[in-house]
Amino acid sequence: MNRRSLMTRVASALCAFVLSGAIGHAAEVKVFTSVALKSALDELSPAFEKKTGNKLVIDYGLAAEQKKRFLAGERADVIILTRTMMEDLAKQKKVADSLVNVVGTPVAVAARAGAAKPDISTVEAFKQTLLAAKSISYADPAKGGLSGVVAARAIEHLGITEQMKAKTILVPGAQSPELVAKGEAELGIAQASEIVPTAGAQLVGPLPGELAVMTLFTGGIGAESQSVDAGKALIEFLTGPDAAASFKAKGFEKG
Repeated sequence: MNRRSLMTRVASALCAFVLSGAIGHAAEVKVFTSVALKSALDELSPAFEKKTGNKLVIDYGLAAEQKKRFLAGERADVIILTRTMMEDLAKQKKVADSLVNVVGTPVAVAARAGAAKPDISTVEAFKQTLLAAKSISYADPAKGGLSGVVAARAIEHLGITEQMKAKTILVPGAQSPELVAKGEAELGIAQASEIVPTAGAQLVGPLPGELAVMTLFTGGIGAESQSVDAGKALIEFLTGPDAAASFKAKGFEKG
């Protein structure tokens, strides 16, 4: 074998090694997050995967339930839950301290598409709208759905808990906008991000005045993650310009 042939083979081997390393760098990223983010993340995932070569495996559920599962030992590379939950996980050393706010979405009111929007412009107007409604729906607070907890507290704050009991339909998760779209409930209370993507439902607006609650979703890297760099790349992507338009279209606001 002459010197030129040897150098050519060495160069080819090095090139193959570099390419295999680049391919091998692609990672699978397990994500634990709230069902409130589903519509946006399902749309954004292919763009992230195409851009980075990494594969996303996203597990959706009620935020409180996702936190319990993670604390019970299930593994995730990226966790995106409410800010308070993520701060608690950081205190317990379950996620890295460097938390990043991703997006926010208000707890809001849904009505059937095409129906006249009820008046919720003030706290008193919202109260009268609830009292006049034939039925309302929100997530069962006992199951940990944040919008359901907010809805129940708002109704209690308004002093109409007893009046609303008989016409309230509790659902296990993010199904309230679907019930409204089907005509099974006149009004729904849910995250705006759960209302906007639901065909047949329309966003009336966020809860008014002192009842208003903005749910801030925050991301962090799992303490036991084996795909730290890929996880950081995902959070950077979700907080960057490539994701902004999709989040806005799904009822989210900048985190």
